[in-house]
Amino acid sequence: MTSPALILMAYGSPDRLADVPDYYADIRGGRPVAPAHLDDLVARYRALGIDDSAAPSPLNAITEDTRGALERSLGIPVLTGMRHWDPRIATAVEGALERGHDTLVGLVLAPHWSSLSIARYESLFDEAVAGRAETRFVREWSSDPAFVDLLSRRLRGVRAAGLSDAHVVFTAHSLPARILDTGDTYSEALLETSRLVAEAAGIGERDWSFAFQSESPTGEPWLGPDILEHLAALRDDGVSAVVACPVGFVSDHLEIRWDLDVEAAERAREIGLGFARIEMPNAAPDMIEALAGIVRRELAAVAS
Repeated sequence: MTSPALILMAYGSPDRLADVPDYYADIRGGRPVAPAHLDDLVARYRALGIDDSAAPSPLNAITEDTRGALERSLGIPVLTGMRHWDPRIATAVEGALERGHDTLVGLVLAPHWSSLSIARYESLFDEAVAGRAETRFVREWSSDPAFVDLLSRRLRGVRAAGLSDAHVVFTAHSLPARILDTGDTYSEALLETSRLVAEAAGIGERDWSFAFQSESPTGEPWLGPDILEHLAALRDDGVSAVVACPVGFVSDHLEIRWDLDVEAAERAREIGLGFARIEMPNAAPDMIEALAGIVRRELAAVAS
């Protein structure tokens, strides 16, 4: 009989403003940090209510709420491991092994696989386990029916609240365009998720589009179109209102609370475009049930 545990992985976020420089340095992986970019990141976190108190950031609190709810739903231990902050993925794996768990399921709180995203989590997970337990790693869950259903219901809810004619823009985090040269399926999977959600929400092909967001200032080309440019193009085409539906994010993290709620919303106001977005899944019951269903299928595969 196996003793399973779930390693729930996320990008990570600093809890205090004083931690932002180390956090950003970790993301940069030893590459030089431009002072202006660091100052901008600090300002964004400050605007979201993160300070130098001992309280956890509201961003990490969402991950902890998700972890706790998943643990209650699954009835097995769930340990959080972060890619760029504490507790690290290796720390979570080691904790599970020390407790005697011999089957570890790895799940990232990001639905779409990419060589620059989920593949990195998988590598850290495998390196930490180092063959000491049986593992199952969920590489992608972007077309999971329960996930598609919850997004479509949120989208229908926003459109029903006075925005029935609004154009829907599905979004996800941009990545360096060089991934296309390697056959990376990230862009294709994002469009497929968007198509499935639009279809489930009863949105016609001409009434939705896709844009990337949250491009980092690395000096190389990134996947586009960027959401800010796309909003202007839609306005030029006669669109009067937009509903943003992030399909590449599942929580109210910086990319949602700042990049969409501040930057995109401001751009929309500047050009006279109505703007709203769906409520993010966060740790809502339907999101927890969707994630739990994915993990249960992995555990069933181990048992079979």
